[in-house]
Amino acid sequence: MTKIVTEGPAGYMPQSAPAMGVELPKEGEALLYGNVVTPEEAMRDAARALLTRDNPTIFPGPQVLWDWKDDVAEKAAAILDLASEIPNCKIIPMPDYRPKYPKIDVKAEINPNHPNLTILDNRIKACIFVGVHCHYANLSLRMIRAGTDCYTTALCAYMGHEEAMASIRDLHASDIQKFKEIVIEERNKLGIEWETTLPPENPSLEKEDYATLSPADYGEYRSLIMTKKGEHVTDVE
Repeated sequence: MTKIVTEGPAGYMPQSAPAMGVELPKEGEALLYGNVVTPEEAMRDAARALLTRDNPTIFPGPQVLWDWKDDVAEKAAAILDLASEIPNCKIIPMPDYRPKYPKIDVKAEINPNHPNLTILDNRIKACIFVGVHCHYANLSLRMIRAGTDCYTTALCAYMGHEEAMASIRDLHASDIQKFKEIVIEERNKLGIEWETTLPPENPSLEKEDYATLSPADYGEYRSLIMTKKGEHVTDVE
């Protein structure tokens, strides 16, 4: 297999995967290094990377962090199951990936304008993007390929991502569970002993007391949760 999309660092302005001839896979297909393969082939290669490279990390985005659709809670539970089977896997959630200036905590979050900083600061050599909006995922995956040597896996509910080393499309909870089983199979093949356990909490995040929250704590967003003068919501769809 000729590898078209590979780990970097590819340089400041790397050629995009579509410009190199990579096309999105059709239904029932996946991408591996820019080549069309079966989903199982892509999952097995990604599993080996996650099991053998340093600091494997899952970056869940808003589409799996908020329970906004019927199948989301099932997907989120499957992601935790997957993480528990990858030795020393970390989870860095991306609930809000708008730029945060002048500074971000690169141990706690990934910023779409500087995803390579989070990857480099945490020394991440293999990661998974799941539930990340496609336009942000494409931007971030290309920047990661440009400035780091991280192996990227994209688990996408839609058409997939050309910029990732391994990309699975039309993702359902059952696909994540299948990926987990493949991780276990590959882990056993490699002779890696591991006791299933969930990732530890991120030590850089401050403890929050949700009971003491007030609208003022939401800053510029407080207007979204406070009723306007004279406004009373009596019914919702």
